[in-house]
Amino acid sequence: MKCAITEFQQEQKKRMRSVQDAMDALSGKWKIAIISSICCYGKRRFSDILNDVEGVSNRMLSKELKELELNQLVKRTVLPTQPITVEYELTEHGNTLQRIISELSDWGTVHRNKIIGK
Repeated sequence: MKCAITEFQQEQKKRMRSVQDAMDALSGKWKIAIISSICCYGKRRFSDILNDVEGVSNRMLSKELKELELNQLVKRTVLPTQPITVEYELTEHGNTLQRIISELSDWGTVHRNKIIGK
């Protein structure tokens, strides 16, 4: 006989699905760092983000920014300048990540201190 799934179990499955959705939108080595750059400085040009995110290549940054746009976390604006300037900023939905980025930064500081013994 199959046991009925309890309300608690259903809620836990729902939470796990939500975590997976978040991980899918933010997965990859660079997305959190890209979002952090834009969080810290506001509107950023491609070259600014490239300088902020140590180790990311032009190609990978372009790919990650496109995925962040598809997930409606980042907005790309082409400015009518000569040469053309492209700026990236967080969308209203992307701005909801600022608190999470701040908490992740705080955790990272504590973790680094714990690991290196400070």
